[in-house]
Amino acid sequence: MTFRGQTDDDKRRTTWTSWVFAILAVAVLAGTQAHAADEPDLIFRRSTVFKLLTPNDKLATYGVDDPEIEGVACHFTVPEKGGIKGWLGLAEEVSDISLACRQIGPIRFKAKMEQGQDMFKQRRSLFFKKMQIVRGCDTKRNVLVYMVYSDRLIEGSPQNSTSSVPIMPWGPADATVQKCADFISK
Repeated sequence: MTFRGQTDDDKRRTTWTSWVFAILAVAVLAGTQAHAADEPDLIFRRSTVFKLLTPNDKLATYGVDDPEIEGVACHFTVPEKGGIKGWLGLAEEVSDISLACRQIGPIRFKAKMEQGQDMFKQRRSLFFKKMQIVRGCDTKRNVLVYMVYSDRLIEGSPQNSTSSVPIMPWGPADATVQKCADFISK
């Protein structure tokens, strides 16, 4: 679109600006669709840093059920950036994530699993960072072990959190306790 009296520099700037907005719109929508496919349940959010005209920085707590093991749920808390970048979905989130997993019913394994298998993944930035919850089995103690960490395309973060779920009977009707060692792929 051109206007009378517009210079060549103005035309280039208008074209360049249009392309930038188009690319940003496509990137944000693509990231949103990939992110929404495995959306955990939001439990609550609390503001940590006040921002006057843009969204506040927050801590958000989410819940997710283990898709392969019935009777186990995990809750994790992640920081969420506010400001303009956070509002547009362009902020790279920090790697400070806490994790707590618990038995919420009788534990039943749905299939064999591998040690360190991904249980849940979520993007933490538009392109380069993702959070992962992985699961394993402490065969000696019959305990499920969950670990959360974030990684980046180039380098990961040593920050992590671990949670354990002892496999216990769930009430008198649940007399048979499965052994996680029986469900580890060799």
